[in-house]
Amino acid sequence: MTMTYFTFNAAFMLGIMGLSLHRTHLVSALLCIEAMMLALFSALAMISSTLQLPSTTLTPILLLTFSACEAGTGLALLVATSRTHGTDHLQNLSLLRC
Repeated sequence: MTMTYFTFNAAFMLGIMGLSLHRTHLVSALLCIEAMMLALFSALAMISSTLQLPSTTLTPILLLTFSACEAGTGLALLVATSRTHGTDHLQNLSLLRC
C-alpha cells in the first residue's frame, strides 16, 4: 500500500472514529461525516487520475456535489433542531418526538 492510499484510509478511519466516539453535538457528527466524504472524494480523484479512463472522471465531481448537498441539508437540520429543542446535543434528540 502506497503512502497516498494509507493517508486516504487513515483520514476515512479518523472520520469514522470521530463519529463513533464523539457523538455529543450534532455539529461534531456532521463534521465527521463531511471529513469522511472529503476523504472519499480525494481517493476517487486520485484513482480516476491514475486510471485515466473517461468513465471515471465524472465520479469525483458527483461525490463532491452530493457532499455539498449533504452539508447544506445537515446545517438546515442543525438550525431546525436547535430552534425546536433549544440545543444540539444528540442525546436530547429523539425520532419519536418531533
